[in-house]
Amino acid sequence: MKYCAIASGSNGNCYYVAKDDSAILIDAGINSKHIHLRMYNLGILPTQIKAIFITHEHSDHIRGLSVFAKKYNLPVYITKGSYDGSKLHLPAHLVHIIMPNDVIEIGGLKIYGIPKYHDAKEPCSFLVSDGTHNIGVLTDIGRPCENVQHVIQHADVLLLESNYDDEMLQTGRYSYFLKNRITSGWGHLSNRVAVELFNQYKTDRLRHLILTHLSGENNTVELVHQTFEPHCENIHLHVATRYQETELFDLGQVLASKIKVLSVSSALSS
Repeated sequence: MKYCAIASGSNGNCYYVAKDDSAILIDAGINSKHIHLRMYNLGILPTQIKAIFITHEHSDHIRGLSVFAKKYNLPVYITKGSYDGSKLHLPAHLVHIIMPNDVIEIGGLKIYGIPKYHDAKEPCSFLVSDGTHNIGVLTDIGRPCENVQHVIQHADVLLLESNYDDEMLQTGRYSYFLKNRITSGWGHLSNRVAVELFNQYKTDRLRHLILTHLSGENNTVELVHQTFEPHCENIHLHVATRYQETELFDLGQVLASKIKVLSVSSALSS
């Protein structure tokens, strides 16, 4: 399996998972032009994509969806609540309405819907499996639930939200309403809650952790890296930034390589 974060952050999210000739996107939250540019940087051909799975209707998860899906005639798997909330009008033959806990097969991949808490109409995260290894993509988590815990326990690779630093959020310029929305249990995971969740439910099978969906206002790559590094002795660690794609990871190589703690290239010096 191969995987990467094409875009990750409060300004846009898009994640790629592939097995042989079957590739999917989870979310398409940057514009189509930038999806193409970042795929080009990684050597990914857009024509390799077989489907797009949408977690929910917020703009940082669907901004490039319509143009990209129509250009390549791609099926879009999305819950009814998310599709209704998106206000998109995709061609009917591209829209595949799913339940939040459905299981969909795309080539050699099974994509499991993971119902979750978030302030959207019918959101879900996804776990992608080839039958042997599992890649969990958990962003926009208002608060941990059994579904989220279960994914962490069974993941070989985990892309986990670490959205904000508590102090930066509380002392920052966000409005009282927005601060409450983020911390309400329907918004996002803080660095503190994310690392507690990670430590409580990670297992020995987990080999790669990528921290995702960092706030541009209330977090930094350095803070996230410092928070998680002491807890990743036997786990590869990367922090995805909002400014560039991660490298394209090969799970076989990750499993075979020596454990090392890393971040996205140059991220800590930027």
